[in-house]
Amino acid sequence: MSDSDDGPDELPTKRRRMEKPSSQPQETNSIGFKLPHGSRGGGQAISRIKNKCKRTQLYQESKHVAKKAKAKARRARQKEHEMLGADAPPKQEPRTLDNTREKDDTMVGDDEEVMEDEKMDEFASYFSGAPSKIMITSNFAKRPSVFCHTFIEDLMAVFPNSAYFKRGTHEMKKIVGLATERDFTDIMVVTEKQKTPNAVTLIHLPDGPTATFKLKSIVLAKDVFNHARPTDHKPELVLNNFSTRLGHRIGRFFSALLPQVPQFEGRRVVTFHNQRDFVFFRHHRYIFENIGDVKGPGETIPGKSKGKNGEIVGKRRVRLQEIGPRFCLKLKTLQLGTFDTKFGEYEWVHKLKMDTSRRRYFL
Repeated sequence: MSDSDDGPDELPTKRRRMEKPSSQPQETNSIGFKLPHGSRGGGQAISRIKNKCKRTQLYQESKHVAKKAKAKARRARQKEHEMLGADAPPKQEPRTLDNTREKDDTMVGDDEEVMEDEKMDEFASYFSGAPSKIMITSNFAKRPSVFCHTFIEDLMAVFPNSAYFKRGTHEMKKIVGLATERDFTDIMVVTEKQKTPNAVTLIHLPDGPTATFKLKSIVLAKDVFNHARPTDHKPELVLNNFSTRLGHRIGRFFSALLPQVPQFEGRRVVTFHNQRDFVFFRHHRYIFENIGDVKGPGETIPGKSKGKNGEIVGKRRVRLQEIGPRFCLKLKTLQLGTFDTKFGEYEWVHKLKMDTSRRRYFL
């Protein structure tokens, strides 16, 4: 070491390390605080800031900047769409778990082979005009709780031609035989745990199949805000997003619980909506309302609709009023034949190892 040096070089220690020149300059924000770079290089890592006040402030500021940039891009797309008109590029669709689901080999559309198979399945007699008759029962050797009994009453109001029977100490195989002798077409078993219904088992008679669902998110009809009262009219049925072979089978199972020919004057609608393998149940009544004053036939009013006899009536709108109940179903097993836990053959069983991705669905 030469004498011209001012002093000895300082060696790096554990507490004091040599500062390396950064290849990228650190960015600053409006408050003058330098943002650290991510461990993978180049990316801003606000979560690595140890000061909670500064970290919170930077996070809120980054959200505000991102929101402004998103709004600016949206206004630019709207302006471009207005300028180009029909030649404008198509609108962007948000990427969701539903429209980015993994492709399934069992997805079906208007497949003739599937339609021919469905004509010979266990539900073919129902679609040929046979009426449905449902037996509803509860737990084995246990009196249902008040909540469960009220839920069963709501189910009886939803499904026409249904009746509740006390189960007592009868085994399920014996109940299946008795229900078949009394010409029941389906059995619905509501199971509860800790005074709350947690499962529903559907058995189609006389040859099956048997489906077991997990039951959750129950809201009784009396707890629905501004709910309507059910009538004795046969409801309409709406099935949404049952697109696989298994989904078609479950959809036909639900269809067998309701009359095939609805009574439209009752304006009742029962909906089974499948989303990410969760089947949401809703029960509504649609209501037609007139908007504005009713005018005579001598006056013509733009925007008004005409009645059946040609008279001018007010503009009408449609709204939904929920009747209740509402709940959510999750398919656990589908068994061939009637209920048999010992020798039954299972067509489909949900297992945890099947949930390999959030975008993989089976219905």
